Amino acid sequence: MSTIVPDYERTDLGNIQIAPEVIEVIAGLATIEVEGVAGMSGGFAGGIAELLGRKNLSKGVKVEVGQREAAIDVSIIIHYGNKIPEVAGEIQRNVKQAIESMTGLDVIEVNVHIHDVHFKGAEKVVEEETAINRVK
Repeated sequence: MSTIVPDYERTDLGNIQIAPEVIEVIAGLATIEVEGVAGMSGGFAGGIAELLGRKNLSKGVKVEVGQREAAIDVSIIIHYGNKIPEVAGEIQRNVKQAIESMTGLDVIEVNVHIHDVHFKGAEKVVEEETAINRVK
């Protein structure tokens, strides 16, 4: 499968190719920019989730790239209390706009998979409970 954008395929200086990994990174960055996204998820098979601030920007992103079009799947963790349809819709718009403006590819679909809900402060409560149990 070639990842060459036809309009840019041949220039006076040579060929231009866009690797699928570049599309994945663009989609990952566009996804984590959306308010309500706690992090990216590798999916149930991967089992490992990364909250914002980690380095792997393509984690939780799968792309199919053709000559002129791209289809994107993103797997996310959402912050508790956010409206899932609104966050997912914003992710779709943001990813589509970022990829189309940066690569010239037409994005035919952006599928958003919510794999988990992140609760703020949940880690602190668990730590406090274990500390209390040890002191008794």
